[in-house]
Amino acid sequence: MNQTIIRTATEPDVPGILEIYNDAILNTTATFDTEPQTLEEKRKWLRETAYPYIVLVAERAGQVVGWASLRRFRTKAAYRYTAENSVYVRKDCHAEGIGTALMRRLVDVGADSGFHTIIAGIAGDNPASLRLHRRFGFEIVGVEREVGYKFERWINVTWMQKILSEDQAAREK
Repeated sequence: MNQTIIRTATEPDVPGILEIYNDAILNTTATFDTEPQTLEEKRKWLRETAYPYIVLVAERAGQVVGWASLRRFRTKAAYRYTAENSVYVRKDCHAEGIGTALMRRLVDVGADSGFHTIIAGIAGDNPASLRLHRRFGFEIVGVEREVGYKFERWINVTWMQKILSEDQAAREK
């Protein structure tokens, strides 16, 4: 198997990111977007994700096989130490450790960037995402019932949270 490299996303990665995301839009409840995005929309999204926020890609044999992001959780100033994460893996690469590698780097970047906590909103029936987040110390903090409607059914969102300062305190001991 080829080595997977986790790195900061650049403009040439956008088509690969878009392909993965549009597949999720059309075939899963992992996102509440219902219409595929355009290349220009995704380029704008990447340009708008500036420090302390980030988009990472997982690259294997020159191909984007996954991506992850830390983005603004809410716009109000008091939320500035909180980021919301996303992790997506190309469907033919599931269960190959790519999500784990992306999440590991994302948590490290979040701590290094000064975030206090990371929030994850996990839509629908997504046991793989719940397991991934639990593995990295995220805890369920709530469930919003039937807040999204996609594929002719109501969908819940499970909210998970990881307090990064707890990891920092453990590392300093």
